[in-house]
Formats: sequence, structure tokens, C-alpha cells
Amino acid sequence: MGVLQENLSMFLEGTVETLYMTGMSTILAYVFGLPLGILVIITRQDGLSPHPKLNAVLDWIVNIGRSIPFLILMVALMPFTRLVAGKAIGPNAAIVSLVIGAIPFVARMVEGSLEEIDHGVIEAAQTMGASNREIITKVYLPESLPSLVRGLSITTITLIGYSAMGGAVGAGGLGDIAIRYGYHRYEYDVMIVTIILLILIVQIIQNIFNTLAKKIDKRIINQ
Repeated sequence: MGVLQENLSMFLEGTVETLYMTGMSTILAYVFGLPLGILVIITRQDGLSPHPKLNAVLDWIVNIGRSIPFLILMVALMPFTRLVAGKAIGPNAAIVSLVIGAIPFVARMVEGSLEEIDHGVIEAAQTMGASNREIITKVYLPESLPSLVRGLSITTITLIGYSAMGGAVGAGGLGDIAIRYGYHRYEYDVMIVTIILLILIVQIIQNIFNTLAKKIDKRIINQ
């Protein structure tokens, strides 16, 4: 692993940039994606607040957003990214595209998690006079929390992959190192190290979220 020792500062910087891009984009994607996913669920024909036309529009937006390959989306958003972040390259610029690309994905993950809830539980809450807001905050979200945590794990890992792809257009991070050295300079040992680092990051994140989801599951069962 001589290449790791020789380029330690570069790999550390790339790892930090990857974690920064992934962390910030995951948080911001859930800020917008979680409400969107909830809105898709409650506006269904059998939802808390049925609105078929709005639901059709939201569903269409989410489907279109998920259909665009991330690398193409990133290039297409460059003018908007430059407007928001001041430039079209670098970690901060990449976060703009990562968030926009992840919002539809998060919305679908949230929708899938909320769909797992037994409709009888929701009907029982309605019978007890709970408002829609109370059902969302006290039934939907708590009951689906383990599934939401697992979805958060999948989203985070997906965004790590997106951030690595972003290296092709100057996003920074480990993906940029792999492309700049492994592809353009044919330094395949550098590329192999970046792949190993990405695998380690993914495995650590996966284990953390799996453990957290299991603990939450046990807590809910015990209650």
C-alpha cells in the first residue's frame, strides 16, 4: 500500500470531500424529499387528504426526476449550479445537483416506507379523533421509522455513488481522484485505492444504519 502512504493527504482530502458532499446532500434531500413523499401518500385516493389531480402531478414529477441519469442531470444543471453556488465545479457545486437528483429518490423511499403501515392503525387513529397532522407525526412517522432508517441508508450509499460519478465533471472527492489519476494518467494503483476507500465507507455506513434500524425495531416492539 505504498501508494496510500505516498498520497495520504490527497486520499484524506478526497475522503473528507466525499463525506461532506454525501452528508450535506442527504440532509438537504430529506428536508425536501420527506415532505414530498408524505404528500404523495396523503393525496392518494385512499389517503388522509385525497386529491387525485395533485397526486398525479406529484407522481409525474417524482417519476421524471428519477428517470434522468445523474451525470446528464449534473451537466444540464451547470448553469443553475453556477447561479446557486457561484461555480459549476467542486464539492459545494456538486451538492446542488446531488440534492436535486436525490429528492425524487427520497420521496419514493419515504412513500414505500409509509405504505408498509397497517391501514387499520390509521383508521383507529381517525376513529379516536386524531387530526391529519397528528396521524402523520404520531402514527405514520413513528411506525415507519425503522423502514425510514433503512431507506436513509440506501439513499446515503446511492449518493456516495452519485458523488463518485460527479468526479467526471470536477465534483471533487474520491471519484475525481479515481478519474483524474486512474483514467487520465493511467495510475491504476491510485484508482484501486479509491475503490477500496469507497467500499469501506459504504460498508461502515451500511453497518451503522442496519444496527440503528434494529435497535429502533426492538424499541417499538418493546413498547
